[in-house]
Amino acid sequence: MPAVVVDIADLAVSADPQVTLVTYSLGSCIGVAIWDPQVHVGGLLHYMLPASELSPERARTNPGMFCDTGMPRLFRAAYELGAVKSRLVVKIAGGAQLLDDNGMFNIGKRNYLALRKIFWKNGIMIGAEDVGRSISRTVKLDVGTGVVTVRSRNQEVPL
Repeated sequence: MPAVVVDIADLAVSADPQVTLVTYSLGSCIGVAIWDPQVHVGGLLHYMLPASELSPERARTNPGMFCDTGMPRLFRAAYELGAVKSRLVVKIAGGAQLLDDNGMFNIGKRNYLALRKIFWKNGIMIGAEDVGRSISRTVKLDVGTGVVTVRSRNQEVPL
């Protein structure tokens, strides 16, 4: 099965059932996998920061860097391939607290709260999640089946 690697601060969508979308190194970043079971369209976003107001210029050139600009881009790209919002299965992983033992910045928590706020405002339910703690994760989405797996600490499990 061909793999499409989604880099940090990037996203990809596909309607090819032979493709696996994968993103690595989810620490405080969050990976959002969406999948429409009727048309077999999948998408994966790996965003770094909660709000584009931190750097509007970067948000214009790289919307996948931020939750508030990457999320709409991911959903619109999936809709362009035939996905429908009401059918989407949404799974998320990441939001860890790494390299911030005293919790001063809480980037992982802030990333997660930004996502929850956007989803709440738009009536989007999260089907499954693996967030928090202090571990790095890899997320894979099999576009043909919609199976999302999370790998951490040398163990890969379905989400």
